[in-house]
Amino acid sequence: MGAAAQYIADHAERLQDETLPGDRDSNLTAKTIEMLKASGGFRLLLARDLGGEEAHPNEFLDWVMTTAAAQPSAGWVAGVVGVHPWEISFMHPTLQQEIYGQDPDTLTASPYAPFGIARPVEGGYLLSGEWPYSTGTRYCDWVILGCRVADADGNLPEGPQDVRHIVLPRGDYEIVDDSWNVMGLKGTGSFNVRMKDAFVPEHRVSEAEKVYEGVYASERRPDSPLYALKFGVMFSAAIAAGTLGIAQGLLRAQREYMESRVSIAGTVAKSDPIHLNALAVAEADFEASRCHLQAMMSELYAHVSAGKEISREQRLNFRRNQVRATDRVFESLSPLSRLAGSAGVWEENGLERWWRDLQTAVTHVCNTRDGAYTPWALHQYGGELPPTTLY
Repeated sequence: MGAAAQYIADHAERLQDETLPGDRDSNLTAKTIEMLKASGGFRLLLARDLGGEEAHPNEFLDWVMTTAAAQPSAGWVAGVVGVHPWEISFMHPTLQQEIYGQDPDTLTASPYAPFGIARPVEGGYLLSGEWPYSTGTRYCDWVILGCRVADADGNLPEGPQDVRHIVLPRGDYEIVDDSWNVMGLKGTGSFNVRMKDAFVPEHRVSEAEKVYEGVYASERRPDSPLYALKFGVMFSAAIAAGTLGIAQGLLRAQREYMESRVSIAGTVAKSDPIHLNALAVAEADFEASRCHLQAMMSELYAHVSAGKEISREQRLNFRRNQVRATDRVFESLSPLSRLAGSAGVWEENGLERWWRDLQTAVTHVCNTRDGAYTPWALHQYGGELPPTTLY
């Protein structure tokens, strides 16, 4: 366990204490953010010359999982916000200094869905749009947004779209109040952001395709294996780590609940074969999924460290296995959660909150089956793959 994950493990009870206040406010508490920053986790994927650690990606995944196992929303923010320094590390050097020049713990939000429209003007673009799911955004000083490039009149071209990643400072966009009312992961504060005709200079704009295919990384960080890993691998792994950490927390809560559970029929959970078998399956599937994710990442990191390029086949295999890892855990936890009976829906024992957070986590696009299983299978038979950012 790396130092960042160990710090979280040592402060897990304090982090757990901040869960309900964060859920009530639909935002992480200030104490939670302080602990995340103090752990050093937000610097793990940041380049060394920008004040970061440039660590092995599994050290980052361990930090995310450990955090999510203590507090789901904190772990989700750790994964989503914590992975952004990886991409920023191969963005334009001027932008890197704007973000990290004074503080390597500066936080940047997203999302990447190309909901915005950018119109070219002298020296850059005018950006307009509204984006949902800007996780952790109230604590972030910058945001990375996906957009499509239109002509000067705002008209989009027919056919393939020119998609860009555009980075804006906090003063150039608005966070939309009361736009995060959800079933689970309430404390992530994933509010909408929006702006109208915000000017974005050229150095804050990246071509999405060059990000996904590693062009910028090979040009600007040619000697670092960390940045030779692909966008679809890193971002999907961060989401999977958050999901698996939440599953680990739910397993812990279920074990504690089974210690004292006696059904109305007199069944003692901790000696009942049905309960015990369900717990064993869920524990085994969680361990298998965690090991699978980390082993895949280690394999790819060793591959790029040897100077080799990650192939399309490897990327598709990673996505297939990563989605299966989260599927496996979710499917095995469902019967165990049902065995909790009607008492499992009471807020006082906390099971329902863990279960809602896990159900919310598996809906993320990085965890959905159609975006991973079908493309992998199509590739096996030489079929045309649908466009996506994730492989």
